[in-house]
Amino acid sequence: MAATRVITAASATTSCFLAKRAFVLAAKRSCGGGGALCFNNRRALVLKSKRPFSCSAIYNPQVKVKEEGQPESLDYRVFFLDGSGKKVSPWHDIPLTLGDGVYNFIVEIPKESKAKMEVATDEDFTPIKQDTKKGKLRYYPYNINWNYGLLPQTWEDPSQANAEVEGAFGDNDPVDVVEIGETQRKIGEVLKIKPLAALAMIDEGELDWKIVAISLDDPKAHLVNDVDDVEKHFPGTLTAIRDWFRDYKIPDGKPANRFGLGDKPANKEYALKIIHETNESWAKLVKRSVDPGDLSLSKQLIAISNSFLFSFKEI
Repeated sequence: MAATRVITAASATTSCFLAKRAFVLAAKRSCGGGGALCFNNRRALVLKSKRPFSCSAIYNPQVKVKEEGQPESLDYRVFFLDGSGKKVSPWHDIPLTLGDGVYNFIVEIPKESKAKMEVATDEDFTPIKQDTKKGKLRYYPYNINWNYGLLPQTWEDPSQANAEVEGAFGDNDPVDVVEIGETQRKIGEVLKIKPLAALAMIDEGELDWKIVAISLDDPKAHLVNDVDDVEKHFPGTLTAIRDWFRDYKIPDGKPANRFGLGDKPANKEYALKIIHETNESWAKLVKRSVDPGDLSLSKQLIAISNSFLFSFKEI
């Protein structure tokens, strides 16, 4: 029997794109006690808007999560419903940002669990399901120690090479989030988070960003605002995240994953840059400026007149 629970996805005005502001980017340098990658103030990412991008991301929703099928079965799905009971896409229809540095994060895999759950990007309304391989349900070889999921309205474009990360191409998925708070969350829960760092994982040649973040309701959230704060208040966590994602395929006889950017976490500023770039890629996807292939695009999206344009300017 299907179960329904209600979660709050947002409590502020919604925007399909990040707020118009400049983000500092520049030459790489080593900083912080943890050896994190960071940047000095040489240039900024400037958002230029001509005609604003328009979409129907949910405004102040009470999102209902409806489970269909039995957990840990091939037909198990977690659908998202809006206030009227209509199905919506967690990937496309929940806003990325709430403003003031706050972002929505959708939990796919609760911490201390190992069923490999993911948004089904090729199914209508992109519900959460358990991943499969050769018709069998997939599990990690051991529990993941953090809440794991995605940033809505982001996409890692498989046609775009990242010159800063060994020329690797995107993995054709939304951007992943590793949430380091103390509470074990539920599948389909939508959390308000702040990004803290980024890891550039390379999985079989594909770029698979991991944004390290914390839920705003975590008791330590006020203590951490950047990568160095994570090292101070969650010592060893960034290394543990990197090592976990590097090694989890080894028990299945596969090679370890690799990491770009000198094998180090990038700072918050860089993480925000990645979020901006992948949000722009998602906009091109839903506008169909790029071929979506087998990806399912939202039933809720409306006509798009033009997307935001991004450019760099020396300052």
